[in-house]
Amino acid sequence: MASRKAGTRSKAAAKHAQRSSSNVFSMFEQSQIQEFKEAFSCIDQNRDGIISKSDLKETYGQLGKINVKEEELDEMLKEGKGPINFTVFLTLFGEKLNGTDPEESILAAFKLFDPNGTGYVNKDEFKQLLMTQADKFSAEEVEQMFAVAPIDVAGNIDYKSLCYIITHGDEKEE
Repeated sequence: MASRKAGTRSKAAAKHAQRSSSNVFSMFEQSQIQEFKEAFSCIDQNRDGIISKSDLKETYGQLGKINVKEEELDEMLKEGKGPINFTVFLTLFGEKLNGTDPEESILAAFKLFDPNGTGYVNKDEFKQLLMTQADKFSAEEVEQMFAVAPIDVAGNIDYKSLCYIITHGDEKEE
C-alpha cells in the first residue's frame, strides 16, 4: 500500500512539475535560455541530463569548495521537488527571478527620491539612504549595485535604466 501511495504522489508531483513548467520557456529570451543551458551542462558533470548530488559535489570541487555538507546538497536538490532536468532547472531560476518586484513598483520607489521627475537620483545621496535606512546595505553591496548602475558624469543614477537592469538583467554581461 505504501508503494502505491508513493507512486501516486510521484505521478501528482510530475503533473504539477509539468503544469508549472509548461510556460517556463516563455519567461526568458532565447539568449538567456542558452546561457542557462550552458550553466546546466557545466553542473551536469556526468551528462545524463539530470543534476544529481554527485554532480553538485564535482561542480563545487571544481570551484575549489571541497567540504560541502551533505545537508546543503540535499537542500539544493529538494528545491527541484524531484529529478532536476533542464526544464526544472529553468523553472527554479524563473521562480527565483520572479521574486524581484515588478518594474513599476521599483520605479515608483525611485520616484519618491526624484521629486522633480528628472529620471535621476544623486549617487551619493542614494548611497547614504541605502546604508542608513530600512534594510541597510553594506558598502560592498552598494558598490556591487553601482558597478552595473548607469551613472552620468555628474554622479546621477539613471534609475529607469537601473530598474530595467534589476528586472531583466544587464545586457552588457557577455
